[in-house]
Amino acid sequence: MPTVEKQIHDLRKLIDHHNHLYYVDAKPEISDRDFDRLLEELKSLEAKHPEFLTPDSPSQRVGGKPIDGFASVRHREPMLSIDNSYSAEDLRDFDKRVRKLLGGESVTYVVELKIDGVAMSLTYLDGVFTVGATRGDGEQGDDVTHNLKTFHDVPLKLPESPAHFEARGEIYMTRADFAANNRRRIAEGDEPAANPRNFAAGSLKLFDPKECRKRRLRFFAYALGPCEGVEVKTHLESLDLLRRFGFSVSPNIVSFDTIDAVIDYCNSWATKRHDLPYETDGMVIKVNDFAQRKKLGVTSKSPRWVVAYKFAAEQGITKLVSIDIQVGKLGTLTPVANLEPVKLAGTTVRRASLHNADFIETKDIRVGDTVVVEKAGEIIPYVVRSEPEARTGSEKIFQFPKTCPSCSSPVDRDKNGTFYRCTGGRKCTAQVKEVLRAYARRSAMDIEGLGEKIIEQLVDARLVSSIQDLYRLTLDQLAGLDRMGKKSAQNVLDGIAASKDRGLARLLAGLAILHVGDSVADLLANEFGRMDALMQATEERLQIQGIGPIMAQAIHEFFHTEHNIAMIDELRNLGLKLTQDKRPSPAQVGGVDLTGKAFVVTGTLAKYQREEIEALIRQFGGKASGSVSKNTSYLIAGDKAGSKLDKAKQLGVAVLTEDEFDKLIGR
Repeated sequence: MPTVEKQIHDLRKLIDHHNHLYYVDAKPEISDRDFDRLLEELKSLEAKHPEFLTPDSPSQRVGGKPIDGFASVRHREPMLSIDNSYSAEDLRDFDKRVRKLLGGESVTYVVELKIDGVAMSLTYLDGVFTVGATRGDGEQGDDVTHNLKTFHDVPLKLPESPAHFEARGEIYMTRADFAANNRRRIAEGDEPAANPRNFAAGSLKLFDPKECRKRRLRFFAYALGPCEGVEVKTHLESLDLLRRFGFSVSPNIVSFDTIDAVIDYCNSWATKRHDLPYETDGMVIKVNDFAQRKKLGVTSKSPRWVVAYKFAAEQGITKLVSIDIQVGKLGTLTPVANLEPVKLAGTTVRRASLHNADFIETKDIRVGDTVVVEKAGEIIPYVVRSEPEARTGSEKIFQFPKTCPSCSSPVDRDKNGTFYRCTGGRKCTAQVKEVLRAYARRSAMDIEGLGEKIIEQLVDARLVSSIQDLYRLTLDQLAGLDRMGKKSAQNVLDGIAASKDRGLARLLAGLAILHVGDSVADLLANEFGRMDALMQATEERLQIQGIGPIMAQAIHEFFHTEHNIAMIDELRNLGLKLTQDKRPSPAQVGGVDLTGKAFVVTGTLAKYQREEIEALIRQFGGKASGSVSKNTSYLIAGDKAGSKLDKAKQLGVAVLTEDEFDKLIGR
């Protein structure tokens, strides 16, 4: 009969084998249930015999205790950025530079898909996974080892034991897992994430590895970092080594001896990339031979032996069949185009944003038009323009409704003619539902379990018609909803009760005050400290740094409207905290003080989710704004930054990358 130690050893080998088949080879041999049984058996044996528990056991992937913060890790060799190219001509120029610097030597290029994710470095000492760090500013990144240990395609122990081994690659999320995560977020009352890359980046910054594990991030290795005890002479050899050591490596990697062949291969992926299970935004072309790479060298920012080729934003042409109107939390009527199905960026698009009334009129977009549709950042579809020359005469100019489609209240147009708004206020069920969603979201009152479907049922059943009604709900009322047992109902009640202590800033962010988002709510809460002081403030007093006269007027009107005054009184009587804890001084947050500095964030960020970087700005005393003006101090520009970047350059506003922002705040 085998010893317990051998049983544990054999179980680990078997689990690692099936992990590799599932996550690396994508050829599972057993069901998820059978795999879970093996893992439970291992955990049970290790619990009874802790003397045999080792850090590289597959049982340790389930996630340890949450950490308090992120340590910095200095990379042995910098993780440099890659220069971009956007055309065949750019690639030919790259080829000419390479061949010239190599004195006419023959060159082999390796071409890989550029996965849209987060760059990562994994370090192994004597074959054991020791540290996982983000790219950061290239010189040093954040230690996210606690989260990476939960990844099934990150080996905890290598089959060989080089003294120092470093694998570099990309953390990413599949489209299917991204969709599943967004469904979960919506069900929990959170806003859906914008795109897989940002969500992956934000997930890596979670303190709790168990929560990170739920999000099912993955890792593709694409290069070696500095190594000791490893001999490889080419990039293709290094990829073979990574595969042998158990890492996932993209199967779509080929080599060519001419730049024309490289260009043809890149072009072949422009459309078929959408059939892949993950997002890609280009190709990466690398010189294969390491000796040639050494000759080519690097600039201060990027290696001369590699270039990225970026795909153009994809557009589609289709027919605008009809226009629906959605009602927002402030009563704003937003037009949404219903389209004849069109394939775009790997998905079938049937609906697209039309922004507002002014956009429809300025662009002369009509029902029945042939329209051009694009995916902004390849995520949100929107109508770019109509094609008037394709009109047949049957197209119709869209007329905004004169009454709200939800409550039939009259509709008013704002002074600038941009938006229409329902005047029904809290009598409009569509507005009430949106107000409750905004109130319960994570960055506001963070009411766990109070998702969109529950809010729909509560309002439709007339159990809730205001924010304060949430705090009067009973267990029986909640348990009576569809697919809601007593345990789930109690969890929602606990979440509602916990929200009472969120403080003034979060409460203000959730009250659906015109012009008041998370950033302005934070400014007001830190300036006035108490709800009473805020409500008594004059319009002039409300015009603090970052709040102009129009915003001040809207805030003043909100707190001098009879039903809002009554609502605040009720919330006070229901036990909500209407004060704000004092913000830490600059000395308490590392001596950095951004007071008086206004920031705008634009483009697709690689390291942060937008709300995360805006929260950091506010933490250090700065203001996060949504539009660029002469008063903007800095623009933080991510990938695919558009008109805001152009305007910032025109106004002479300082433009920062994410890495430069990190340096500004001393991270």
